[in-house]
Amino acid sequence: MNLASWFAVRRELSSKKRMLLSVGSFLLPLLIWCMVSYVPGIWHPMVMISNPGDVDYFQNGMLVDRDAFDEELKNMQSAHKALPKGDPANPIYLPAPHEVAKAFYTGFTTPPQQQDGQWLHESLLHSIKIIFWGFVLSSLIGVPLGILCGTYSAISRLTEPFVEFFRYLPAPAFGALAVAVLGIYDGPKIAIIVIGTLFQQILIIANTTRNLDYALIEAALTLGTNRFKLLFHVILPGILPALYRDQRILLGWAWTYLIVAELIGTSSGITWFITQQARYQHFDNVYAAIIMIGLLGLGGDLILAAIGKRLFRWDRPANKE
Repeated sequence: MNLASWFAVRRELSSKKRMLLSVGSFLLPLLIWCMVSYVPGIWHPMVMISNPGDVDYFQNGMLVDRDAFDEELKNMQSAHKALPKGDPANPIYLPAPHEVAKAFYTGFTTPPQQQDGQWLHESLLHSIKIIFWGFVLSSLIGVPLGILCGTYSAISRLTEPFVEFFRYLPAPAFGALAVAVLGIYDGPKIAIIVIGTLFQQILIIANTTRNLDYALIEAALTLGTNRFKLLFHVILPGILPALYRDQRILLGWAWTYLIVAELIGTSSGITWFITQQARYQHFDNVYAAIIMIGLLGLGGDLILAAIGKRLFRWDRPANKE
């Protein structure tokens, strides 16, 4: 194997190498997780009791700290009583991969154990609805305003200083105000996603618009186009591939704000599912739900990337992904 071909500076990798590295980026964390879960000598700070012996508070299946187990083992040895037995184990908040895989399956096939619980798919669908409306509302304002800021210096100077200030304000800080204005249901959650993405959206799209080759604009003005046609026949088509990529990135930001948004007066959604499962120490379900969020986000982005390749066949960056 020629290592130099793998680490060539700014040289495009072959499709086979890209695929291998992409698969490896997932297999490497999974391998570490498996090692921590299944190889006793790596971590395993707990002991799962298989036989309590004469220790009165030990029970079968109980997790105890290794130090506490060793101390009770010495006490029973010195007292010549039945010794406790146990197997190395990890804390309850770190389930093994097979336990999470099982929870991933049962989350869609087994009814919730709690009376007020939700199915995993119900929680996910509700959260997707929150993401959709929050991002759509943000885009309806952010995309046009960003294009105008990137095109006209006067609008940029009037808008961007305040946007630069406001984007440093943490969106969750507006949670109480959003509840007071919009109630305790989905309105505040959507508002937090809008606040978290809108101001970043304006700045990013304005910068994308400014990066358009100015020769195209000069040529259009020389040919006598008006401002309306300049926007819709020159600037918008010129930035469309980059604008599409910006929206894909910003959609990922909307997913990061979802958990924070759903903490506001929530009784539904994926955050409610995670909170309920953590409350009852069903951490395998917690991990399954978190992984599902990642799969939905990554899957959606891959679908959007594939659509982008078809929509913008002339765009080189879109077709390198």
